[in-house]
Amino acid sequence: MTTRRQLLAALPLLALIRPAQATPTEMTAAIAAYTNNANIQRGRVQIEIAQLIDNGNAVPITVRIDSPMTEQDHVTDIAIFNEKNPLPDVVRFKLTPLAGKAEISTRIRLATSQTLTAIARTSDGQWWQQTVDVIVALAACVEGEPI
Repeated sequence: MTTRRQLLAALPLLALIRPAQATPTEMTAAIAAYTNNANIQRGRVQIEIAQLIDNGNAVPITVRIDSPMTEQDHVTDIAIFNEKNPLPDVVRFKLTPLAGKAEISTRIRLATSQTLTAIARTSDGQWWQQTVDVIVALAACVEGEPI
């Protein structure tokens, strides 16, 4: 039977437990699962984010896709993936021609300096991507870390 003394002695070990981080391999696997292993082309996607980020707690990001957003030719999906946050899948959006423009803006948390990838799917089934490297001075997503 575990005694209170044993439990108290084990508590400092909990401080050593760190949140898991995604890896570049996990990000690649998440993108492959999201796109059903489709061929992804470069181009049409633009990521607007600061290259040097002071604080990773609420980082503004905008993703734009070159699309007329007509019934015949529009963006249907936009997703953002990262390689070093606890989960590689940051956010996913669904769009219709009623959106008017193929653009999303949000704020995300970044655990550390890393590569971000934005993926977009168009109504004709094509997938497009863009990647960007960012440097984060003060990390987010890591609990219990000293400042």
